[in-house]
Formats: sequence, C-alpha cells, structure tokens
Amino acid sequence: MHAGSGEAVKAVKAHELTSKSKADLTKQLDELRTELLSLRVQKVAGGASSKLARINGVRKSIARVLTVMNAKTRAGLRESYKGKKHLPLDLRAKKTRAIRRRLTKHERSLTTERAHKQSVHFGARRFVLKA
Repeated sequence: MHAGSGEAVKAVKAHELTSKSKADLTKQLDELRTELLSLRVQKVAGGASSKLARINGVRKSIARVLTVMNAKTRAGLRESYKGKKHLPLDLRAKKTRAIRRRLTKHERSLTTERAHKQSVHFGARRFVLKA
C-alpha cells in the first residue's frame, strides 16, 4: 500500500508542468528516465512487485513531460511564424483533405471577366406583370 501512495506523490500532472520552464522540464525528464532505468534493472533482478507496478506510471509521466515540452515548442514556433506568408506544414490547420482543397470565400465570390462584362452591360431584366 505504501508504494502506491509514493506513486501518487510522484505522478506528474500536465497543468503543473505547463508553468515550468524548459530547463526544469528537461531536468525532470532526465530524473524520470533514470528512475525508469533503475526500475527496469530491479525488474531483471527480481524486485518487489510494488516497484514493478510503478514502471507504467513513470512511463506515463515521461510521456506527459514530453507532450508539454512539444506543445510549448509548437506554441513558440506559431508565435514566430505569425504574420508570415507561409506556415510550415506541421503547423497548418489539419482539418480534412477536402476542406483544405476547397475554394476560399474570396475565390468563390469571384466572377470571370466575361460574366462581369455581361452583368455590367446587360443587367437583370425587369418584367412588367399584368395583374
């Protein structure tokens, strides 16, 4: 029971990680990786089952730290590319292939030169209706 409570203290929460700096996150990642390494060594040596149960939690914690780090990096890149003409492919909105290839609102509203001339010179016809 004691090992489970120790894990509850050790489990990292994503919202706590977001406030940390890049250096703190890398430091925590190193600590978690060394802990995972020691747990795996104990597993081979035939350690207590309570220790082995923590391997999964440590792996998930490593994943959380990496996810937060990647999210921060992406946010920084988005800021640096703000206002530029082209975004890198992985920063562009994914949506669906069909939506990405669809005409933009501006393109949809455009008319051909011929259609434009036709509407200018021969406007909409008005008919007088007999009641």
